[in-house]
Amino acid sequence: MSRNDLAFTRASLYGTQAESSFAGVTSFMRRRYSRDLSDVDLVITGVPFDTATTHRPGARFGPRGVRIASTGIAWARHWPWEFDPFDELAVVDYGDCEFDLGVPESVPASIERHADEILKQGCGLLTLGGDHFISYPLLKAHARVHGPLSLIHFDAHSDTWPDPDFKRIEHGTMFFHAAKEGLVNPQRSIQVGLRTTNDDPMGFKIIDARQVHGLSAEAVAIQIRERVGDHPVYMTFDIDCLDPAFAPGTGTPVSGGLATHQALEILRALKGINLIGMDLVEVSPPYDHAEITALAGATLAMEMICLYAWNRKTSL
Repeated sequence: MSRNDLAFTRASLYGTQAESSFAGVTSFMRRRYSRDLSDVDLVITGVPFDTATTHRPGARFGPRGVRIASTGIAWARHWPWEFDPFDELAVVDYGDCEFDLGVPESVPASIERHADEILKQGCGLLTLGGDHFISYPLLKAHARVHGPLSLIHFDAHSDTWPDPDFKRIEHGTMFFHAAKEGLVNPQRSIQVGLRTTNDDPMGFKIIDARQVHGLSAEAVAIQIRERVGDHPVYMTFDIDCLDPAFAPGTGTPVSGGLATHQALEILRALKGINLIGMDLVEVSPPYDHAEITALAGATLAMEMICLYAWNRKTSL
């Protein structure tokens, strides 16, 4: 049995195998690279797009950076979960979404088609960004399958700033569009970690960063659970929800954010939510130091995978 380059040589889509963290093909968590989705439960894909960012660029390198960082934590079952999600789920790394950067107005439709192709085969989807705009076409694709969604949104920013002409391709307006178009139901959605000014919450419940700091992770999770109920949930995690001390490699850092351990504990306390899709965005490796941000991103993405696998495990 091969012990290296598991992205190509892995015999099974299931299980965790150890491979040298410093070598080999860098798929996410050493999953097999494949576009054959027969019998696949969950797909990891990247959208290396960052021209919708309003401050520092570089998130186009996010999918690659998160994949590389993930090799350092791929050698054993994800701690502290008591089961291995890769024993429950057949997971592949699908590679990245293709789009023509020279025709920027065509990019949203390219992302949406990419997600459609995966979702129509009955797979779950975890997307690595890329800037946060990518959530908008991803929500379109998921809502087409599941109907209006509950959104759990971790971020320093609300991303609901108005776009009356509905023309902007920008990472601060996606959830304005998503709410206006009925892709998400703000009355069943929640935003966590916010710490920038936007006087119109558009009906979203907000637990801002100061409130998070004054509560336990379990107390935050209880409020999230109460808000989303058993409705289909799309989770989006902008890495700038974390304080810049824990995630310097991002495009729009804001002081006063969550510590990595706070975010991880909140996610772990959400076991059982009806999670149907998720993304991890805004990792910008050019501004990172020692892979701090990319590692946080890879670890948070693994928490999402564990949450996704939990329902499958408990239903068996």
